[in-house]
Amino acid sequence: MTEKTEALVLVPARMASTRLPGKPLAIIHGEPMIVHVWRRASEAGIGPVVVATDDSDVAAAVRAAGGEAVMTRADHENGSSRIHEAAGLVDPQGRYDLIVNVQGDLPTVDPASVAAAFAPLADPAVDIGTIAAVIEREEEKTNDSVVKVVGSPRGDRLLRALYFTRATAPWGEGPLFHHIGLYAYRRAVLERYVALPPSPLERRERLEQLRALEAGMRIDVAIVDAVPLGVDTPADLERARLLLA
Repeated sequence: MTEKTEALVLVPARMASTRLPGKPLAIIHGEPMIVHVWRRASEAGIGPVVVATDDSDVAAAVRAAGGEAVMTRADHENGSSRIHEAAGLVDPQGRYDLIVNVQGDLPTVDPASVAAAFAPLADPAVDIGTIAAVIEREEEKTNDSVVKVVGSPRGDRLLRALYFTRATAPWGEGPLFHHIGLYAYRRAVLERYVALPPSPLERRERLEQLRALEAGMRIDVAIVDAVPLGVDTPADLERARLLLA
């Protein structure tokens, strides 16, 4: 691969979680959670992986494990804004055209899922790639913390996103898809996205990806086999420890 076809993989991590303060450094089987995420993102094999953080202890933990970290500002409103800053710090020459954002609280993410988010950008018409999985549990279909993607099929295990919602959608027979917040951006698209103000539907649904759709950007969604566990609470952390035992 060349730098133009590889991705720069960035993992945003902040310590100021309201429900689980300090979660990037929560220990799972002897290592901080952020190190587990960095390793899994590295195993995707799509390009170099750098953790973007506002905390020196997080950066030190990543570097102690052999990884790379970059210090970013503490005032970012979301992970997309943080990785935008990080991309400029890590690659100021713009060698990498493609940027992948892997959330720092996904210690069970499958490396193949990281690669899957990157895959839709092989089509030059696609601005942003992301992933989703078929919802199997009935209670998740009506759970507003499970974000659903409504999309039009674009071949085998690929959708073009039409909408994202916390509601149960679409109506009628057929599968529902659980959106997984892992994104791959064209660099110019990321630049445009972070310069936009929050959009009306983004504010209403509290889903930042709607800003991109409302601005006319194309998001394609690769279908993967499983939803990684997002660690937001002490109970999630214990579950992650069991899953990674």
